[in-house]
Amino acid sequence: MRIMGSNATVRAATASAPRRAASGGFSIAEGEGAASTSATASLRTIGGIDALMALQGQDDPAERRRRAVKRGRLALDVLDQLKVEVLEGTPGPSTLMRLRSATAELMDGSGDAGLDQVLAEIELRLEVEIAKMAPR
Repeated sequence: MRIMGSNATVRAATASAPRRAASGGFSIAEGEGAASTSATASLRTIGGIDALMALQGQDDPAERRRRAVKRGRLALDVLDQLKVEVLEGTPGPSTLMRLRSATAELMDGSGDAGLDQVLAEIELRLEVEIAKMAPR
């Protein structure tokens, strides 16, 4: 069997009349032709890339809230790590990078006013710690 690119199904679907078996095997009667191949040939992507991009851009409020809570928890974890490192006396440049990364992730809003206010306070605390640690 030979496969020819993306239109191989169209070539296979437009084959000539059914062959008859030479010896007592499976055979197709003359009146029974192959099923219509127009459905196979007309398969297309439903909307393509544009539809996928549009679907990814739409978030329901519960999903945005869930992601915002997750980002807030990660930022609080970074602040806890900073606290431990300061108590041990070992804060380093990687700590500063983690603080900046957590701050950048908090920029997106959640759509919930109360949650956005809490996230803004966490972000302010992160910025204060970054300012204290940043080299002058």
